Amino acid sequence: MDKQALAEFFTNDRFAALTGAELVEAGQGYCKTRLEIREHHLNAANVVQGGAIFTLADFAFAVASNSHGKIALAVNVNISFLKSVTKGTLIAEARELAQPGRLGAYEVRVTNEKGELVAQFNGMVYRKREELPVQA
Repeated sequence: MDKQALAEFFTNDRFAALTGAELVEAGQGYCKTRLEIREHHLNAANVVQGGAIFTLADFAFAVASNSHGKIALAVNVNISFLKSVTKGTLIAEARELAQPGRLGAYEVRVTNEKGELVAQFNGMVYRKREELPVQA
């Protein structure tokens, strides 16, 4: 499935859009997203709230796992926060770890604009038989 079709489908990801997460690049089993850190992304300790980082990683994971044209839904995810961030840009890159089947495994690395690792996200999806409701 091409980036335009994926982008069209994921315009319906209203929560990712609300946070400011942007789709940068997408391909088969791959996605890159970004988030410009704003004041509303900070928690009470004045660092980016874990939920904002998770949402960015989850958005990249969703696009990468749905890139084969079948609806893919998360069945298990975990995230490790490795570095706190207060400003700048976050980038999440999701990569498929194995040839997709009914289950798909993905790794997402979240970095800052300097390339420093901020979080490591791993997820597994269940791929339904249902096609994405977009033109490929």
